[in-house]
Amino acid sequence: MIDQGLEHRSAAVTEMPPELRHDVRLLGKLLGEVIAEQGGDDLLADVERLRKAVIAARRGEVSADVITEMVAGWEIERAVEVARAFTCYFHLANLAEEHYRIRTLRERDTEGRVQRESLAHAVQELGRERVEELLRGLELHPVLTAHPTEARRRAVVTAIQRVSGQLTEYNAPGRGASERAESRRRLLEEIDLLWRTAQLRSTKLDPLDEVRTAMAAFDETLFRMVPQIYRSLDAALAAGTGTRPPLARPFIRYGSWIGGDRDGNPNVTARVTREAVQIQSEHVLSALEAACTRIARTLTASAQFAPASPELGTALAVAIDAHPEVVSELATRSPREPHRQWLLFVANRIAATARRDLDLAYRSPEELLADLRLTQESLAAHAPRQAYGELQHLVWQVETFGFHLAELEVRQHSQVHAAALEECRAGGELSERTEEVLATIRVISWIQERFGAAACSRYVVSFTRSADDVAAVYELARHALGGRAPVLDVVPLFESGQDLENAPRVLTGMLEIPQVRERLEATGRRMEVMLGYSDSAKELGPAAATLRLYEAQEALTAWAAEHRVRLRLFHGRGGALGRGGGPANRAVLAQAPGSVAGRFKVTEQGEVIFARYGHTAIARRHIEQVTNAVLLASSPTVGERTAAAAERFRDLARQVASASERAYRALTEAPGFAEWFALVSPLEEIGSLRLGSRPARRGLGAPRSLDDLRAIPWVFAWAQTRVNLPGWYGLGTGLAAVSSLDELRAAYAEWPLFNAMLDNAEMSLAKTDRSIAKRYLALGGRDDFAQQVLEEYDRTRNLVLQVTGHSRLLENRKVLSRAVQLRDPYVDALSHLQLRALRSLRTEDLSERERERLSTLLLLSVNGVAAGLQNTG
Repeated sequence: MIDQGLEHRSAAVTEMPPELRHDVRLLGKLLGEVIAEQGGDDLLADVERLRKAVIAARRGEVSADVITEMVAGWEIERAVEVARAFTCYFHLANLAEEHYRIRTLRERDTEGRVQRESLAHAVQELGRERVEELLRGLELHPVLTAHPTEARRRAVVTAIQRVSGQLTEYNAPGRGASERAESRRRLLEEIDLLWRTAQLRSTKLDPLDEVRTAMAAFDETLFRMVPQIYRSLDAALAAGTGTRPPLARPFIRYGSWIGGDRDGNPNVTARVTREAVQIQSEHVLSALEAACTRIARTLTASAQFAPASPELGTALAVAIDAHPEVVSELATRSPREPHRQWLLFVANRIAATARRDLDLAYRSPEELLADLRLTQESLAAHAPRQAYGELQHLVWQVETFGFHLAELEVRQHSQVHAAALEECRAGGELSERTEEVLATIRVISWIQERFGAAACSRYVVSFTRSADDVAAVYELARHALGGRAPVLDVVPLFESGQDLENAPRVLTGMLEIPQVRERLEATGRRMEVMLGYSDSAKELGPAAATLRLYEAQEALTAWAAEHRVRLRLFHGRGGALGRGGGPANRAVLAQAPGSVAGRFKVTEQGEVIFARYGHTAIARRHIEQVTNAVLLASSPTVGERTAAAAERFRDLARQVASASERAYRALTEAPGFAEWFALVSPLEEIGSLRLGSRPARRGLGAPRSLDDLRAIPWVFAWAQTRVNLPGWYGLGTGLAAVSSLDELRAAYAEWPLFNAMLDNAEMSLAKTDRSIAKRYLALGGRDDFAQQVLEEYDRTRNLVLQVTGHSRLLENRKVLSRAVQLRDPYVDALSHLQLRALRSLRTEDLSERERERLSTLLLLSVNGVAAGLQNTG
């Protein structure tokens, strides 16, 4: 099938590395075989006709109208099969690129030089003493969220992972001919299963499904990756890692909103929150038990060569007295191997903790750590490599994940609290919603009793407008539990432009709340504030929101210094560029000086979770890059340089922001815009994809304004139209408002924020296709809106190229440019299929059966375009 498609002579093909070309061709060829076997040669021939036509259209050899006619001539069932073919191809192409990236990372790691943006690079740049100093306060806190931006079913993800395993086997060096033939057969088998797996969900996810989906990232990647990060840092700090006590302290803490975020999601209840923590605990305790058992079974050091310390000997004697049936059996199986006996006993206790056997269970992770350190101290005297090798990895895992895996955070809208508080104060019968608010606080208390305050104490308040919104949560806690209220760190979330400006005033008001003052005293004057990227970008446009968020960071940093508060900013960023996405390490370096200070907390959303945490090597590289950036951003040299650039270009930035916001609002707030947007995009149909448990829209019916839309479907739908408007609209007008091109170029060269903003816009523009986009925009019957969008695209593209000095988009991003160019023709194919369905659904009088069949085609194409663009919401 699509292996032949790589013969077209675009820059993407000529620049493709041989290993990647081999894998893409192999997988494409095998997919072609499967399609021919299952759908017949005529289906494969139709796929090929469309593939060749979209490639020819890219060269200007065929009119897009010819493709429109071709697609319109197929029966809907045939169009659905063709859409499935291209969607499967994208899954396989993405897999091939992932394998190439992993190979590249490993090759770089064996070259004997320090990789850029690694932990070793940070130590090299800043010096060991400075890094050790920063380590004392270093905090990296990724928070997994269930925002519905992962378009693939879990079954599809699993099928892709099986193909991945077989591709690894096929490419393994030293394989004989028969082994290679068997690997090829197994690859075909798994690709066949991928082809037969339904791409669309038949039922809507509930919140606990989302919790279990996120657990796959922990089981398969995070648990193993975290100690590798610490080991990498320890090795960079000094020689002898694994033979001495570690210099690297654990600095990663994972959080989760999955099962805790109830803002706009009535499906997340107190019961769900309770069960979410229990599921997390089951997974982490199972992982800890397995790791401890594995280490214990390999720790066969004899007492003759590694005698137990007196302390460990005493602990074993106490254990025999308390649990003779358990320890005696271990001693029989492992005679004169005291460390092995002890760790097997520890593993038994971890298992007992999971099954709630109170006689044997650990009461806290600290108890488990004490037993592990007792083992380390005993081994260190005679077998230091055994003390600080794999056993140290287990210590780091316990320190990082505890018994709860990730801190579950609760989020709710300030208006919900206000309404609940009004009812509580009135003293009458409470509504179901208010009872649910109080039940949530009682569940937080239960979680803390069971797992400790570290498992769940942060309560995020969406759309915080005043300190009263924070005080409301504490008052509701009194109504829920009286004087037994749980530990609560209420986190204000500032999202709109006005709220971002008012943030320092709100924080000043918070200092008057007794419970806030108590928490500041208890935590060494720590406070957390969350900044919302999605809604601010939807309201102001990408350029104005970026600059408004930066100014908010500056103001909050100054406020914290004035009030002697150790502030941690929590960045609510999405995966797509229109929601604060882009390379995470560059985003860190673009923060306002002093706002990082060794602490970085950020949401990891939807498809980003699997993109970053789907494979251990990629996850490790991501975390190393972000940590490197946090360390560098926290150094005085980088901070001073960034501050100087920000001051120099402040007026220029405000010019850009003001003009871009006016242009953005002129479009998005125009009468009829929301209705037009619903017509030109698959916005209404996206809800049928069953991407997540959260409703896609506030309220019922078609959107009347942007306020009715959540940021995720707003961005998702624009990506489907190939316009990607949330990632760049208004920036061209903003840049045009500055009279000096030289000043814009200087800002791009010297100011990390301005550089990242333009580079992210360039990525978004590169994924925009003007000719395809024009066809979508025409569906709305508003030539004025369509013309505004296309003119701003042309303006933005032209000025971004002028300012960056690039002759074409992504000229300096070779890998990304190659990926975009490789995919573009095949995304075009799916876009034409989607346009056929969308046009008919919008303009024709259809029977219910016809509408259902076209909706299936539309949703399949949505799924495929998401896979091809690798961006959804």
